[in-house]
Amino acid sequence: MLAAIIHGPRDVRAEDRPDPRILAPGDAVVRVVASCVCGSDLWPYRGVNETREPRPIGHELVGVVEELGADVTSAQVGDFVIVPFSLSCGDCQACRAGFPSACDKVTGFGSKDRDGLPVDGAQGERVRIPLAQHSLFPVGRTEAELEAAGLVPHLLTLADVMSTGYHAAVSAHVGPGDVVAVVGDGAVGLSAVIAAKKLGAERIVAMSRHEDRAALARELGATDVVAERGEEATAAVRDLLGGDLADAALECVGTAQSMDQAFGVVRGGGRIGFVGVPHGPALDVNRMFRRNISVGGGMASARRYMAELLPDVLDGTITPGRVFDLELPLAKVAEAYAAMDERRATKVLLRP
Repeated sequence: MLAAIIHGPRDVRAEDRPDPRILAPGDAVVRVVASCVCGSDLWPYRGVNETREPRPIGHELVGVVEELGADVTSAQVGDFVIVPFSLSCGDCQACRAGFPSACDKVTGFGSKDRDGLPVDGAQGERVRIPLAQHSLFPVGRTEAELEAAGLVPHLLTLADVMSTGYHAAVSAHVGPGDVVAVVGDGAVGLSAVIAAKKLGAERIVAMSRHEDRAALARELGATDVVAERGEEATAAVRDLLGGDLADAALECVGTAQSMDQAFGVVRGGGRIGFVGVPHGPALDVNRMFRRNISVGGGMASARRYMAELLPDVLDGTITPGRVFDLELPLAKVAEAYAAMDERRATKVLLRP
């Protein structure tokens, strides 16, 4: 089968790999219908995270179940499923509490499972899914029906970016009447705009310097756009809000600058939901104390949120698949990474 392999900085290749097979009773083999490149995939691509040896990459997919281990009863062969970016057992305390990304047995794509067995990357033609009993999420419709309705890209976002944007809003306790500032205009930030609107925010300020992304943010629910950064951004938000700041800020990047920006645009007693994969930020506890700002978030509970978000995707209430602005065949995965790295694309959908 064909699969994406990262060899080092700016070196991702589509290569032939052995077809996956059932290795344990809790496994499934899924044929990938669509996968994609995530902003967090760019950290190893850019060399920020070291790649010590070639490995499969990718962690977002939708597909069709081809094989099931003897212990898997939550899905059937032929089911169209969403698979969350982190695989979980569903039984441990964290999973029972609704935080499967903090599962005691959490397993990532392109790594090894708890038994030391290799796990494929999601950017491939087929993937072995360990912990399949809880990790598979059947959609309840056939592949043909979903393709005909144009729903596959929207469902794919539930594997990560839409669920992550939603986690930011939930963690910041966004509710009816709130004013929300979204820091970051990538796929997660755009999804956070959708999430804030879904949860009833009255005004949503998208912080974006890119005209195309700002325009999409408005179409998805943003009421205002602020292009400034730093203290100028704080001043711009105050100007928009008649001297006030946002009730909540959704941090969707993961850098020291983006976290500082989130603190800068939220009022005293406000809330920050952070979901950007951390690369450098540190919490200023004194600042939190002085201004009574609460901070929540972390790795999204994608498996939990799928059930909440699926009905809105199926009936068209939300259209998060609009974050995909480029579709390429898996064989051109190198171009997919380059396009996102060079900001020629917001998010790239891959078809095997």
